[in-house]
Amino acid sequence: MSKIKKIDKPFLIIISILVLFGFIIFLSASLGITARENLKFSSIVLNQLVLGLILGTLSAFITSKIHYSFWKKHSLWFFLGSLLLTLLVFVPGIGFGSGGAQRWIHVGPLSLQPAEILKITFILYFATWLSNAKHHIQTFKYGVMPFGIIVGIIGIIMLLQPDTDTFVVMVIAGLTMFFVAGAKWKHLMMIGLVGILCFSFLVATRPYVRQRVMTFINPASDPLQSGYQIQQSLIAIGSGGFNGRGFGQSIQKFSFLPEPIGDSIFAVAAEEFGFLGGVVLLSLFTSFAIRGYKIGTNVKDSFGSFVMIGLVTIVITQSFMNIASMLGLIPLSGLPLLFVSHGGTALFFSLTAVGILLNISKYQKA
Repeated sequence: MSKIKKIDKPFLIIISILVLFGFIIFLSASLGITARENLKFSSIVLNQLVLGLILGTLSAFITSKIHYSFWKKHSLWFFLGSLLLTLLVFVPGIGFGSGGAQRWIHVGPLSLQPAEILKITFILYFATWLSNAKHHIQTFKYGVMPFGIIVGIIGIIMLLQPDTDTFVVMVIAGLTMFFVAGAKWKHLMMIGLVGILCFSFLVATRPYVRQRVMTFINPASDPLQSGYQIQQSLIAIGSGGFNGRGFGQSIQKFSFLPEPIGDSIFAVAAEEFGFLGGVVLLSLFTSFAIRGYKIGTNVKDSFGSFVMIGLVTIVITQSFMNIASMLGLIPLSGLPLLFVSHGGTALFFSLTAVGILLNISKYQKA
């Protein structure tokens, strides 16, 4: 009989603590939005608890039992399916918008952001392509061009919504995988230059991107409009001090912070748990990245290694972009903090991806 493979316990412990701490932060942040918008606390929490935490944990358990080679075999179809699903956001009666963005679809009584699925399937398909084309990665024709085509197709769909921030996260993850696969530095620099030119074009042609950059440069220029969120976020973080006000004691979440259960949730956490709590949360994400990358370099085959590195990069890039934007270190991103921010379906798919990572962790070299 073959020896039963076991999940990497340190990785599982880090993930479990991160998800539990994230849910505790979410519970407290929910008090603010329910109080000021007369919403039922139970309606918000139940979505996160049932759809996100409970069903997400069940999904993680199931995907952790599926050998990761299954995803390689079917990655193209999952990727194409998620592209078509993402295109549904533009179909009247199915897709719908909010805040000027068209990013969601109706699935029965639920709303779904297809980009959450696309992030995962992109990593699975790109890992498949890299593992099959590893002898041609360093060529322009069979390395750089296919990478550009794959990213370009995703970019067109994501920028039409628009969802620039999620697209940036996916590009960073793809570049990291491309680098690990052995891409030449001159090709990476070429891609980076193209990226800078594309970003400059977006700043010049997309008013909301330009406004974010200008607010980042001078957040005090319009404190009641474009600079309001970052100003209130910094007030919340600063007022938390070293130890914080205590669980449930945030003041900013009740009247001042926009989206206290969304992209501003780190500010709530920092106000209630202080500098110490912020460091703990950052340490958990950092530990997740370190352990994940260590496993990724120790997996028996290249596909498993690329998937581990890609999905870990997705999580860590999005999370650090959220935190950095709340600290005023980068322009506001609008990205939710993974495992913490509101969104039952987002948490569900994040935990589904975690299950894939846990399965890969079983197959490390001895």
